[in-house]
Amino acid sequence: MTERPLIDPGSSVPPFEQLKRWVVDAATSGRLPHGAKLPTVRALADELALAANTVAKAYRELEAEGVIETRGRAGSFVAWSADGAESELERLAAAYVARAEALGVPRDRARAILLSRVE
Repeated sequence: MTERPLIDPGSSVPPFEQLKRWVVDAATSGRLPHGAKLPTVRALADELALAANTVAKAYRELEAEGVIETRGRAGSFVAWSADGAESELERLAAAYVARAEALGVPRDRARAILLSRVE
């Protein structure tokens, strides 16, 4: 995330809601492309001078709304697609890549294996 949200502490809109609105707007406008990795809760909280719980609440609500997805220790990312079927395929593709890496299969070879199954 190169562009950072501006949080107005004097606004009547709570900071977590300002952050949520910024992420939704940035994701839908393409400023945050699909699949972009978001900063950790703690890093973003420090950068924006917010409480970690404030950022965590925004992330939880964004995830519940399908705007972002959290992949355990890998972090949080802008959700792949608004389409449910495509989103599922993208998650499977990400799992395939991760498994290939865990098995020590180079990406080019993993790609060739996958393509051989769709041709």
